[in-house]
Amino acid sequence: MSKAMTKGQVVGHLAEKAGVTKKVIAGILDEFTLLAYKQAKNSFTLPGLGKLVLVKRKARVGRNPQTGEPINIPAKRVVKFRVAKACKDAVLA
Repeated sequence: MSKAMTKGQVVGHLAEKAGVTKKVIAGILDEFTLLAYKQAKNSFTLPGLGKLVLVKRKARVGRNPQTGEPINIPAKRVVKFRVAKACKDAVLA
């Protein structure tokens, strides 16, 4: 199994494909990431890839794995990524 691409490798690949400098692509990628962070509250869609959504989790009772003692886990908000069907089909095919 090969290793995941680093940010530098992604930037290099995109710069080569687009015919622009790595600095331009790195700036676009950073700005795109900031936009995704800001818009995740309203859900942020990456067409063909998936969607970032903010989900509210209910409070629940968990278990301490060392002692087996029940513990209360408070309600919280979490960010989830829902993979698009097109992405699942392309990756799993």
